[in-house]
Formats: sequence, structure tokens, C-alpha cells
Amino acid sequence: MINRLLREDRATFDRKMSSRSKEKVTAMFRKLFKSSSKEGEGSSSKQSEPSSGSPARRLLRGCRDSVSPATTSSSPSFPASKSTRKANEEPPWNKTVRARRLMKEFNDLQRVQNSRPDPIFTVELVDDNLFEWHVRLNRVDPESDLSNDMKELSINSILLHLIFPENFPFAPPFMRVISPRIEKGFVMEGGAICMELLTPRGWASAYTVEAVIMQFAASVVKGQGRIQRKTKGQKVFNRRTAEESFRSLVKTHEKYGWE
Repeated sequence: MINRLLREDRATFDRKMSSRSKEKVTAMFRKLFKSSSKEGEGSSSKQSEPSSGSPARRLLRGCRDSVSPATTSSSPSFPASKSTRKANEEPPWNKTVRARRLMKEFNDLQRVQNSRPDPIFTVELVDDNLFEWHVRLNRVDPESDLSNDMKELSINSILLHLIFPENFPFAPPFMRVISPRIEKGFVMEGGAICMELLTPRGWASAYTVEAVIMQFAASVVKGQGRIQRKTKGQKVFNRRTAEESFRSLVKTHEKYGWE
């Protein structure tokens, strides 16, 4: 009987002790989870704060925090900034003023030459490039020596090459003679043309391509231009030589004037 009572008291004691230990363990875990939840709430509140800057910048900050300095030294390849794109893009007037002006002039000249059986000059694009033209001057002053040379040598036209810069019509075109080889007449090495109208100092945006061609037709006759007949000692007629000659004459005339 006594033993049975002792066993019951021991079982009751064990139950009480186990319930108390469970309560202690539960209380301990509650404290732990409560402290961790507070820390988590603090960190999450910091992250939930409004961040200044774009999502890309926040992403970059996260990358910088998670990588070593050696890795951050290599710069990632991002799209070019607006300023870089603007520097690489063509200026607006290159796509508007130059193209519109040349398209209008080319169409007008095509319309005029198609309406006449024997136009003074004709124009055509070089490889369908609106900014590079070939011009064939079919007639000059019929009483000039140059006109007589053309008739004698059965030369039907003088072929000119025009290149329009990006800032046309605010800058003049570059023009040179391709064929035939002309002596004097203000035609220089490479076919460059010594004419003030073709220089930045003498150019005006109101000048048309037609005005440039007619001015050349007058100046080549005024300068007593002739078709070169000698085969030896001929001038070198190419674009590079023409550009060099033209740059040289522009510097000379800027220093000493055009008189």
C-alpha cells in the first residue's frame, strides 16, 4: 500500500516537473523568437524605407556589398549614356537641313534638265549618295579657247565632282575637276578649283549648286583655261591631291587675301 502511494506521488511529481520544464522551454523559445523577430523587423524596416535613386542604382549597391574589391575593379558594360549617344549621333541639321536642301535642289535640277533637249549641265548622284554628286558641264562660252579645244578634241563635257559636308549649306561643297585635264583656268593640282566662293570665307548659305556650277563655267574661261594636250608632265588628277591643293590655297588666300 505504501509502495503504491509512493509510485503515485512519484508519477504526479514527474508530471508536474515535465509540465514545468515544458513551460520553461517554451518560454525560452518565445524569448528567442521574439528577439529575432525584433531584429528582423528592424532590418526589414530599413529595407522598406524609400530608397533614393533608380532600381539600377539600388541593384548596383547590392552588387557592391556582395562582391570583393577586386571584382568591383572591373567596370561592367552598360548602355552608353545620353550624352555619349548624343555625341555619337549626327547633329539634327545633318538629317534635316542638309538632306532637305540637297533633295530639293537635286529634284529641281533634274526637272530642268529633263525639260530641255540640250541642258547646260546635268547632275547625277554618285552611288545613290545624296551628299556626293557628279556634274557634267556640257557648254562653256562658245567664243572661248576652251570651247574650241573641246570641239576639236571631241570632248562633250567637263566632269566635276562635288562633295557636300555635314554642315552644308552653312559650309561650301568641295568641288574638283575629274576630266578632262585642264591647264590654267584656276584649275590646280588634282583638279582643285581656286575660287573664293568655294571657301568658308567666301561662301554664303544662300548659294545654290546651280550658282556654283555657273560661277565655275565663267571663271574657267576668265582664267584662260585650256585642255591639256601634253602627255608628259601632266598634273596628277585625283581626290587626295585635289584636297591638299585646296587646303594650301585656302591658307594662302586667308593670309594674303584674294586680290
